[in-house]
Amino acid sequence: MAQDDGRIQLTPKLIGSLYTEAMVLADEARSYFDRQGRDERDALDPILRVGFSCESLKVTTRLMHIIAWLLTQRAVEAGELSALQARRPARRLGEAPESDEAVLERLPDSARALIDASRDLYARVQRLDDVAPEGDPQASPARSLLSRLERSL
Repeated sequence: MAQDDGRIQLTPKLIGSLYTEAMVLADEARSYFDRQGRDERDALDPILRVGFSCESLKVTTRLMHIIAWLLTQRAVEAGELSALQARRPARRLGEAPESDEAVLERLPDSARALIDASRDLYARVQRLDDVAPEGDPQASPARSLLSRLERSL
Protein backbone atom coordinates (compact mmCIF):
# COMPACT_ATOMS: atom_id res chain seq x y z
CA MET A 1 0.00 0.00 0.00
CA ALA A 2 1.53 3.29 -1.06
CA GLN A 3 0.52 6.79 -0.11
CA ASP A 4 0.19 9.50 -2.72
CA ASP A 5 -0.74 13.01 -1.52
CA GLY A 6 -2.24 11.58 1.66
CA ARG A 7 -4.42 9.08 -0.19
CA ILE A 8 -4.01 5.34 0.09
CA GLN A 9 -3.25 3.52 -3.13
CA LEU A 10 -3.66 -0.20 -3.42
CA THR A 11 -0.83 -1.53 -5.51
CA PRO A 12 -1.21 -4.45 -7.91
CA LYS A 13 1.51 -6.27 -5.93
CA LEU A 14 -0.45 -5.91 -2.67
CA ILE A 15 -3.72 -7.00 -4.27
CA GLY A 16 -1.98 -9.96 -5.93
CA SER A 17 -0.34 -11.02 -2.69
CA LEU A 18 -3.61 -10.84 -0.75
CA TYR A 19 -5.43 -12.69 -3.53
CA THR A 20 -2.87 -15.51 -3.44
CA GLU A 21 -3.12 -15.68 0.35
CA ALA A 22 -6.93 -15.80 0.19
CA MET A 23 -6.96 -18.53 -2.46
CA VAL A 24 -4.43 -20.67 -0.58
CA LEU A 25 -6.40 -20.25 2.64
CA ALA A 26 -9.66 -21.10 0.83
CA ASP A 27 -8.07 -24.28 -0.52
CA GLU A 28 -6.73 -25.22 2.92
CA ALA A 29 -10.11 -24.57 4.53
CA ARG A 30 -11.97 -26.59 1.90
CA SER A 31 -9.55 -29.46 2.26
CA TYR A 32 -9.71 -29.41 6.06
CA PHE A 33 -13.47 -29.04 6.45
CA ASP A 34 -14.18 -31.65 3.73
CA ARG A 35 -11.67 -34.25 4.92
CA GLN A 36 -9.69 -34.17 8.18
CA GLY A 37 -12.13 -31.81 9.82
CA ARG A 38 -14.99 -34.24 9.32
CA ASP A 39 -13.31 -36.81 11.57
CA GLU A 40 -12.53 -34.16 14.17
CA ARG A 41 -16.10 -32.80 13.95
CA ASP A 42 -17.59 -36.27 14.35
CA ALA A 43 -15.61 -36.74 17.58
CA LEU A 44 -17.30 -33.68 19.14
CA ASP A 45 -20.52 -33.67 21.15
CA PRO A 46 -23.65 -32.89 19.06
CA ILE A 47 -24.02 -29.23 20.09
CA LEU A 48 -20.36 -28.50 19.44
CA ARG A 49 -20.66 -30.23 16.05
CA VAL A 50 -23.25 -27.63 15.11
CA GLY A 51 -20.89 -24.88 16.29
CA PHE A 52 -18.08 -26.43 14.25
CA SER A 53 -20.27 -26.45 11.13
CA CYS A 54 -21.33 -22.84 11.72
CA GLU A 55 -17.71 -21.77 12.10
CA SER A 56 -16.76 -23.53 8.86
CA LEU A 57 -19.52 -21.57 7.07
CA LYS A 58 -18.22 -18.34 8.62
CA VAL A 59 -14.73 -19.08 7.31
CA THR A 60 -16.16 -19.67 3.84
CA THR A 61 -18.21 -16.46 4.01
CA ARG A 62 -15.21 -14.38 5.09
CA LEU A 63 -13.03 -15.80 2.33
CA MET A 64 -15.66 -15.34 -0.38
CA HIS A 65 -16.14 -11.68 0.63
CA ILE A 66 -12.37 -11.15 0.60
CA ILE A 67 -11.94 -12.77 -2.81
CA ALA A 68 -14.84 -10.78 -4.29
CA TRP A 69 -13.36 -7.53 -2.95
CA LEU A 70 -9.92 -8.37 -4.31
CA LEU A 71 -11.38 -9.20 -7.73
CA THR A 72 -13.09 -5.81 -7.69
CA GLN A 73 -9.74 -4.15 -6.97
CA ARG A 74 -8.19 -6.08 -9.86
CA ALA A 75 -11.00 -4.88 -12.12
CA VAL A 76 -10.24 -1.27 -11.11
CA GLU A 77 -6.56 -1.80 -11.85
CA ALA A 78 -7.42 -3.28 -15.25
CA GLY A 79 -9.68 -0.33 -16.08
CA GLU A 80 -12.81 -2.50 -16.14
CA LEU A 81 -14.33 -0.54 -13.22
CA SER A 82 -13.78 2.97 -12.01
CA ALA A 83 -12.73 3.61 -8.42
CA LEU A 84 -16.13 5.24 -7.92
CA GLN A 85 -17.91 2.09 -9.11
CA ALA A 86 -15.76 0.00 -6.78
CA ARG A 87 -16.86 2.14 -3.81
CA ARG A 88 -20.55 1.35 -4.34
CA PRO A 89 -21.99 -0.59 -1.39
CA ALA A 90 -22.54 -3.73 -3.47
CA ARG A 91 -18.83 -3.85 -4.36
CA ARG A 92 -17.46 -3.10 -0.90
CA LEU A 93 -16.19 -5.81 1.41
CA GLY A 94 -19.20 -7.82 2.54
CA GLU A 95 -20.22 -8.16 6.14
CA ALA A 96 -18.73 -11.21 7.86
CA PRO A 97 -20.28 -12.88 10.89
CA GLU A 98 -18.31 -12.89 14.12
CA SER A 99 -17.05 -16.14 15.54
CA ASP A 100 -18.33 -17.36 18.88
CA GLU A 101 -15.35 -17.30 21.26
CA ALA A 102 -16.98 -19.85 23.58
CA VAL A 103 -17.27 -22.29 20.67
CA LEU A 104 -13.76 -21.53 19.40
CA GLU A 105 -12.22 -22.48 22.74
CA ARG A 106 -13.63 -25.99 22.39
CA LEU A 107 -12.76 -26.65 18.76
CA PRO A 108 -9.77 -28.68 17.54
CA ASP A 109 -6.53 -26.73 17.08
CA SER A 110 -6.58 -27.20 13.29
CA ALA A 111 -10.04 -25.67 13.01
CA ARG A 112 -9.11 -22.75 15.27
CA ALA A 113 -5.98 -22.05 13.22
CA LEU A 114 -8.00 -21.78 10.00
CA ILE A 115 -10.69 -19.69 11.65
CA ASP A 116 -8.09 -17.33 13.13
CA ALA A 117 -6.29 -17.05 9.78
CA SER A 118 -9.54 -16.13 8.02
CA ARG A 119 -10.39 -13.58 10.71
CA ASP A 120 -6.93 -12.02 10.44
CA LEU A 121 -7.05 -11.79 6.64
CA TYR A 122 -10.57 -10.35 6.76
CA ALA A 123 -9.50 -7.70 9.30
CA ARG A 124 -6.54 -6.66 7.11
CA VAL A 125 -8.69 -6.38 3.99
CA GLN A 126 -11.37 -4.54 5.95
CA ARG A 127 -8.81 -1.92 6.98
CA LEU A 128 -7.89 -1.47 3.31
CA ASP A 129 -11.54 -1.17 2.32
CA ASP A 130 -12.14 1.36 5.10
CA VAL A 131 -9.29 3.65 4.00
CA ALA A 132 -9.54 3.24 0.22
CA PRO A 133 -9.86 6.61 -1.50
CA GLU A 134 -13.31 7.92 -2.25
CA GLY A 135 -14.26 8.51 -5.85
CA ASP A 136 -12.11 8.45 -8.94
CA PRO A 137 -8.57 9.75 -9.00
CA GLN A 138 -8.03 13.36 -9.92
CA ALA A 139 -9.47 14.44 -13.25
CA SER A 140 -7.10 14.62 -16.17
CA PRO A 141 -5.06 17.84 -16.44
CA ALA A 142 -6.77 18.71 -19.74
CA ARG A 143 -10.27 18.45 -18.20
CA SER A 144 -9.11 20.44 -15.19
CA LEU A 145 -7.76 23.22 -17.41
CA LEU A 146 -10.93 23.24 -19.51
CA SER A 147 -13.05 23.47 -16.36
CA ARG A 148 -11.00 26.43 -15.07
CA LEU A 149 -11.31 28.18 -18.45
CA GLU A 150 -15.08 27.70 -18.45
CA ARG A 151 -15.38 29.14 -14.93
CA SER A 152 -13.30 32.21 -15.85
CA LEU A 153 -15.60 33.20 -18.76
